[in-house]
Amino acid sequence: MPGTFEPLPGGGAAVALDDVEISIIRSLAVQLLELIGPGPGEDTPDDPLAELFADGPSEPPADPVLRRLFPDAYSDPEGTPGPQEAEEQRAYSAEFRRYTENDLRAGKRENALAVIRSLDELSTAAGDGGAVLKLTPEESRQWLSALNDLRLAIGSRLDIVDEDDTDLLYRLPDEDPRKPMVMAYLWLGGLQETLVSTLMP
Repeated sequence: MPGTFEPLPGGGAAVALDDVEISIIRSLAVQLLELIGPGPGEDTPDDPLAELFADGPSEPPADPVLRRLFPDAYSDPEGTPGPQEAEEQRAYSAEFRRYTENDLRAGKRENALAVIRSLDELSTAAGDGGAVLKLTPEESRQWLSALNDLRLAIGSRLDIVDEDDTDLLYRLPDEDPRKPMVMAYLWLGGLQETLVSTLMP
C-alpha cells in the first residue's frame, strides 16, 4: 500500500504515509488554504447573516493560481471571440462569479481543512515513521477534491497547460529549481489517480 490508495471494505480508502509525506501534504494544504483566503463572514463573526448575503467578486482573481482554481464560467473554447461576444462572455462570467465564487471558495477551504485535520489526527496517533491513513467515503471525496486543487495550483505555478507540458517535466535536470515542485506534482497525481480508482464502483 505505500504511496497508493487502496479501497477499504465497506467503502473509503487507505494509504500508508511516512512522516515526510504527511508533512509535505499538510504544508501544501495549509498553503492552499492561505491562498484561497478567509470566507466573507469570517471577518465579521458577530454578524451570522453576513456570509449568507455577501456577494462574491465579479472580476477574476489577479493571481494566476486563483484564476486556475476559479476560472470564468463563460469562455469560447473554439478560439478568440469577436468584441461583442467577448463583452457578453465577460458580463455573464462576472454575474455567475458574483453568485457562486463564495460558495466555491468555502467548499475548497473545507476540503483543504479536511485534509489538514485528518493528517493532524494521523500524526497524533502515529509513532515515528508514519502510519496508515484511513478515510471514509466522504473524506475520500474531500481528499480527491483537495488533491485536484493542489495539482491545479502547482501546475499553474509550473505553467502546465496540457499533457505535452507534463512530458517535459520528466526531463528536467536535477539542478533545476522547479524539480521539487515537479516531483510533488507527479506524486500527488499518482495519489489522486489511485484514490479515484477506490471510489469507482
